[in-house]
Amino acid sequence: MRKYFSFGIMAVLLILVLAACGEKSKEDVVAQLEKTVEEMDGYKAQAKMSLQTGEESQTYNIDVSHKKKDYYRVLLKNEQDKEGSQIILRNDKGVYVLTPALNKSFKFQSDWPNSSSQPYLYQSLIDDVLKDADATFESTDNYYVFETKTNYQNNNNLPFQEIYFDKKTFTPVLVKVLDKDKNPLIEVEFTNFELDPQFADDTFEIEKNMTSSLFGVPTMGGQEESAIKDLAVLQPTVTAGAELIETKEVDVENGKRVISSYQGEKNFTLVQESLEVYPTTASKPKSVIGEPVSLGFTMGAMTDNSLEWSYEGVNYYLASEELTKQEMIDVASSVGGQSTK
Repeated sequence: MRKYFSFGIMAVLLILVLAACGEKSKEDVVAQLEKTVEEMDGYKAQAKMSLQTGEESQTYNIDVSHKKKDYYRVLLKNEQDKEGSQIILRNDKGVYVLTPALNKSFKFQSDWPNSSSQPYLYQSLIDDVLKDADATFESTDNYYVFETKTNYQNNNNLPFQEIYFDKKTFTPVLVKVLDKDKNPLIEVEFTNFELDPQFADDTFEIEKNMTSSLFGVPTMGGQEESAIKDLAVLQPTVTAGAELIETKEVDVENGKRVISSYQGEKNFTLVQESLEVYPTTASKPKSVIGEPVSLGFTMGAMTDNSLEWSYEGVNYYLASEELTKQEMIDVASSVGGQSTK
């Protein structure tokens, strides 16, 4: 009896010891994540983002630089459209979306990136964890895994995400953005993450980013001339109940423009334009009262009644007084078969 009694005491003590030095609780991990973000001066990260939101998958190489508090540079290199590779930039002067190869830039009156979830930004991921009281938590051999709600204000098709944090560094390793059926439509795999790096003084300056070849992306280098693009007219596969009633092709000073008019439940106009000469916009970017939005294959500039984007050397402009912002994204994303449905 004494033998069994002693064995029982030892087992209880062993359990207590293991519990004392065992796995962290959800609350412990959340507190450590919050502390890491608060104490860091910035970070650099490289990642590969895969999107399954259309008929064809899209792949981006992403390079993120962040310096506290509000300096961001996100390089988005599209493997399918190297000329369309873009930079999202935030500095003291504002928020920009730059397309260096087309010498094109937008300046936004926007609170980006705080206005929506961003699967490749560390602070955004932790903010989503902190805001979701119902977030699930799991500890595996190498990762702390959270499933949280997302905050995509203009996209209701991506309500959940799984976030994998490294157990040693508390930095992100993998993010899966899920649809309503918990199928992963976007995956961001981090290949490198460095806390508190050093940055060159001009890292977050618009002029530097428009004229330098970053991430292997060719730029206009201050030149205005560009080879003319053949304008293959594309139409959306998602039309919100409208039908194409008219298409006009007109010659403009620097190229061609095609205007497609749709009428039905909700009317809209789609303009496609290919230019021989791209205007210089580095010093005078186009101002937008709106938000930068992802169309899956490129970044666009959205206002209350319009959405503008570039892809494979062609400029697109969607305008409607009747489409909601979600519907504009759905229509734009489906141009050329890139449907998000």
